[in-house]
Amino acid sequence: MERAFLLLAVVVAGSLCHENNTSWGRGASLAVCQPDSCALISELSALRERMDSVVRVQHDLLDTVRTLVKEAATSQAQQGVSSRETLELRKLNQEQGQELKTMRASMPSAAPRVAFSAALGDSVGPFDHDTTLKYQRILSNMGSGYNPATGSFTATVRGVYYFSYTMYNNNSGQPSSVVSMMMNSQRMVSTWDTEGDDSHDSATNAAVVQLEAGDSVYILLYANRMLYDDGYYYNTFSGFLLFPM
Repeated sequence: MERAFLLLAVVVAGSLCHENNTSWGRGASLAVCQPDSCALISELSALRERMDSVVRVQHDLLDTVRTLVKEAATSQAQQGVSSRETLELRKLNQEQGQELKTMRASMPSAAPRVAFSAALGDSVGPFDHDTTLKYQRILSNMGSGYNPATGSFTATVRGVYYFSYTMYNNNSGQPSSVVSMMMNSQRMVSTWDTEGDDSHDSATNAAVVQLEAGDSVYILLYANRMLYDDGYYYNTFSGFLLFPM
């Protein structure tokens, strides 16, 4: 509205100046216009130019504001996505932490270390009754499950165990060697050498068994049977805990 008024004023002032020129003749100069009217025209023209400049600046500012608003909206949207991703990562981390706690709770405590290996070192037999072999040469005895005084291994924890033994026959004359691996009073596996003319025979057997705490495993030499051994340790008895239960 203000701009329109200024334009109208310029037009009116121009008309007044024109009328004065007409009354003085076509060849009259603008200098003969009334001084106030000419000054007003000049000021109004300058004001119009300034207003045009202000309008252009306003348009530029408006474009800048629109750009800033658009960028702010984009940034806010990105922040929203980032916030969602952060929440999802936190949730996943919490779930994984809970799973880890559950796994730790379900895992048994540290398994005891149980393992032994022993050898005879001397020849034994024959006896008139079945005899438990007492392996005196202790090679290892982690967990102290094996007792050389009795020749028996006694389980301290419920679990699955592996046992093996090696039998070397009587080494001369007619072979006469029979032994069995026993669990309590139950025969598990055996080795047998009672026929043939050859000597220097050796045999090995093994078993994986489940034991309760207090169960015993030992090697039994049958009555009237013999084994040969010396410092080379041909006859051995070994075992270890595979895993507790």
